[in-house]
Amino acid sequence: MSLNKSGLKNEILQIMKDMRTRTKNADEEFAERLTDAIDNYVKSATIIYEGGLAAPNGPVTGMFNGKLE
Repeated sequence: MSLNKSGLKNEILQIMKDMRTRTKNADEEFAERLTDAIDNYVKSATIIYEGGLAAPNGPVTGMFNGKLE
C-alpha cells in the first residue's frame, strides 16, 4: 500500500477540529491521536527494493537502491 498524504492531512484536520470543542485541556489526547495518525501513515508505506545490496557469506554491503511509496 502506498502512502496516503491526503488521508493523513484529513485525519490531522479532524483531530484539530475535535480539540476545538474540548472544554478542558486535551493536550494528552491530542498528542496520542496525532502520534497514532503519524504511526499509521508511516506503517502504510511500501518499500520498493530495486537492488544494490550484497551479502555473499558476510555482512551486507553496498548501497540500497529503492524508494518509498
